[in-house]
Amino acid sequence: MLTPTQHKSTLILTLLACALVTLPAFAESQARIVRLSDVHGLVQINKNTGLGFENAFANLPITQGTQLRTSSTGRAEIEFEDGSSMRLAPDTSIEFSRLGLSDSGKRISQVQLVQGLAYVDWLGKDDFSLNFSRESLSLDHAAHFRIDATPQAADLAVFKGDVNVDGPSGKLVVEKKKTATFNAEDDDKYTMANKIPESPFDSWDKDATGYHDQYAKNNQSQSPYGYGLSDLNYYGSFSNVPGYGMMWQPFFTGVGWDPFMDGAWSFYPGYGYMFASAYPWGWMPYRYGNWMFLQGMGWMWQPGGWNSWMPIPRYTATNLAHVTPLVAPASGAGRTVLVGRAASSAAPLILSRMTVNASSAGMGIPRGSLDNLKGLNHEVAKHGFAEVRPMPQFSASSPSRAAGFGESRSSMAGSSMGMGHASAASSGHSAGGVASGSHK
Repeated sequence: MLTPTQHKSTLILTLLACALVTLPAFAESQARIVRLSDVHGLVQINKNTGLGFENAFANLPITQGTQLRTSSTGRAEIEFEDGSSMRLAPDTSIEFSRLGLSDSGKRISQVQLVQGLAYVDWLGKDDFSLNFSRESLSLDHAAHFRIDATPQAADLAVFKGDVNVDGPSGKLVVEKKKTATFNAEDDDKYTMANKIPESPFDSWDKDATGYHDQYAKNNQSQSPYGYGLSDLNYYGSFSNVPGYGMMWQPFFTGVGWDPFMDGAWSFYPGYGYMFASAYPWGWMPYRYGNWMFLQGMGWMWQPGGWNSWMPIPRYTATNLAHVTPLVAPASGAGRTVLVGRAASSAAPLILSRMTVNASSAGMGIPRGSLDNLKGLNHEVAKHGFAEVRPMPQFSASSPSRAAGFGESRSSMAGSSMGMGHASAASSGHSAGGVASGSHK
């Protein structure tokens, strides 16, 4: 029989052992959170809250065990930390089986394609594996491919690089510009074709890839991460501000705008409520660094803090401007709580003409639909708003084009949206005041 001292020592050792056992899993889950980076139409997410599937919107965090599914009209893009991306066509379901770290600290991502059509543009900095049908593919190098999986068959088409596949028929390497078809009704036996049949969604994948290739090149934030960089360079610009260093600011941030006025609080088991921005660029500035209000310039984001992923964004308190309080809802119910013009589960509707106003901060402008947002920002700051004629954004039926071309025309008179006269932004064009970045 143990003495009280021995019993106490045994209890302490037991607690320490439990802590050592649970620590790696906890640390691993905390280390890996990726981004739902673009949403079109109806897309749903299951975050293991017990509420089942709910409508998804851009900038929601994706954690291990998350499930995503697109409707017959839905499409989605997921960005991983290194800037790699995965795109889901309509009627597609996936599960993030593992988002972890190796013993050496390398990120490992494992995804299950339940059914549907998915594109993967993997940059090769981290390890990636994907299960489909009865097959499993793995990558430790760059590759770009498409998988179309149904209960009867699965097609793997490789655009770039080569892909290693392992399944009931053994190991297989699918090389560039080849397509492997696996027959699920015949023990997943495969046939190989020396060509890639076209899919209606190839143009969407190509344009989205072009968007990231074009805008992710400039990394003035010095971030070790790649997700969100393309949106920062498209929707805003960096400036070297004396006394503060390199700062970033979104375009179209007029008087009264603050970074936390539009978004949602979304609940995740083990993490609690996380703030998700409603702005199309709203990932990296809400997960790292710090927001500051600079007199005469407005709200700006200061990059940094790369070792600490933040579920709730950080900002420096100020008496110079109003800021929407960042108060997470009381935990318990786990339901999404909307803030201001909350994030939408549907992509903005492309009209033949639309009006961009001084406090939109890019909301309502689909990725790549307008060229030269920096120039348009100056027009909006000068006149209060501008009428634009956007191009369709990454449409599956759109002609092949370089990502992001459109026309803009400043408007001094009234508009269909009733934006009024030019003085709306003349007293507070914070977006144009310090914008001198290298955005094209």
